[in-house]
Amino acid sequence: MAKTTSAVRGAVALVGISALALTACTGPSGGSSPSGSAASGPITVGTTDKVTFLDPAGSYDNGSFLVMNQIFPFLLNSKPGSAEPQPDIAESASFTSPKEYTVKLKSGLKWANGDTLDSADVKFSFDRQVKINDPNGPASLLENLESTEAKDATTVVFHLKLENDQTFPQVLTGPVGPIVDHNVFPADKVMNDEDIIAKKAFAGPYTVSSYQKNQLVSFKANPDYKGLLGAPKTDTVNLKYFSDSNNLKLEVQQGSIDVAWRSLTATDVDSLAKDSKVAVHKGPGGEIRYIVFNFDTMPFGAKTPEADPAKALAVRQAMADLVDRDAIAQQVYKGTYTPLYSYVADGFLGAKTPLKDMYGDGSGKPSADKAKKALSDAGIQTPLAINLQYNPDHYGKSSGDEYALVKQQLESSGLFKVNLQSTEWVTYQKDRAKDVYPMYQLGWFPDFSDPDNYLTPFFTKNSFLKNHYDNAAVQDLVAKEATNPDKSAREKQIQDVQTAVAKDLPTLPLLQGSQVAVAGSSVKGVETTLDPSFKFRLGVLSK
Repeated sequence: MAKTTSAVRGAVALVGISALALTACTGPSGGSSPSGSAASGPITVGTTDKVTFLDPAGSYDNGSFLVMNQIFPFLLNSKPGSAEPQPDIAESASFTSPKEYTVKLKSGLKWANGDTLDSADVKFSFDRQVKINDPNGPASLLENLESTEAKDATTVVFHLKLENDQTFPQVLTGPVGPIVDHNVFPADKVMNDEDIIAKKAFAGPYTVSSYQKNQLVSFKANPDYKGLLGAPKTDTVNLKYFSDSNNLKLEVQQGSIDVAWRSLTATDVDSLAKDSKVAVHKGPGGEIRYIVFNFDTMPFGAKTPEADPAKALAVRQAMADLVDRDAIAQQVYKGTYTPLYSYVADGFLGAKTPLKDMYGDGSGKPSADKAKKALSDAGIQTPLAINLQYNPDHYGKSSGDEYALVKQQLESSGLFKVNLQSTEWVTYQKDRAKDVYPMYQLGWFPDFSDPDNYLTPFFTKNSFLKNHYDNAAVQDLVAKEATNPDKSAREKQIQDVQTAVAKDLPTLPLLQGSQVAVAGSSVKGVETTLDPSFKFRLGVLSK
């Protein structure tokens, strides 16, 4: 899968300064730890992200996955600095036929609570993901999974619906990939965090010694972890949560936070970059920000009194004609994000810019005349009232400024009257999947470094967006690109998907960004946490 690694490296070059890690000088550096042993600590990591659920079946967000990635085992993973899937708790993993992917587990695996970790846990984990199919979970990544078979205690066979799945090994490294203890987790519902912690259902590099949800998590190195990543370099890591990025920035400057991982505002980054006590590091990109349209509840949506698909499309087209991505990137994010005119992030295989060509003035700038014509031709009276929702905490404090500017851009044309509202993340995640918001903000942090991760989760029938977009032709194109071993042919199919989706506009891409971290100068391993796998790895940190 060398092509996926090179794709991300391309993205790094394109996003440039938007990928930053800031190193604050807080003390002398400690020596490196001996191989297989943890260094002295502890290390404290700060974040403004939030945990939705620790149960892998119940959440599909960066804050939850940050914790999951430390405590749950994966069949496959990637070494820091690489995006290539390799066996983690598996001994081997490969296609044994075009529709069969066979994994052989290492022997002697166990959970922190003493339970045996074997093929029964693996089968159970994937079966329950499919069965629960939580609207805020990652089950959409298993679109091509027909069934999971435990052939013996250490052998698992994944039976796939379509041949030559180019992404399945990567899928096993992502949010749907954590293995859970079948003796602990219920088969048909999401388990609450406190019970997971109490049952010590851990088998990743770390266990959890104390847990105060979205306040403080204390991780302890797991001596029984036998995976690819090896023993953590630091025995104890504390994860501290902040509701305000200003407080996170202050504690970074004071040296009480060793590492800040998501999210400082662009202004914070700009300020810290000018501080003589900080150093700037660059890491890989891939984050995107976009507006989701609910095809049932947006103006003229399928379940509204005035339902009319042609008028609903015209509304989406007019909004696409009016947004000024460059203004948002520069005015709100000071160039730490770049305009996005594609559905696959810039720098990945098959990325193209159909939204630049089809909407606005054809060169990336807005066009009020074109928007007016789209609405007029559809017989829509203006100004049209629309409800637009955004989240003020999960995607960073600047989201308020971002969507205030979107509102201004839409209203300055005289074509729209925008009712802009915000909701905190814990409620937002639930409501957006229950048709509460006709149009709303989301961001995407890639599960793995393949272009399909910008297509399958969004535009298949079981899309995690739950926005009722259902185009059989697009679904067929996505299935074909995901299973095509010919790189050139696959690239053309990926481009065809984006062109087809751009005509429908189920989402409106706005910006592309990257990973940002801040660390004390005594902390090592920060650069490797910003690797092409898009996982933030506490285990590589040391001081």
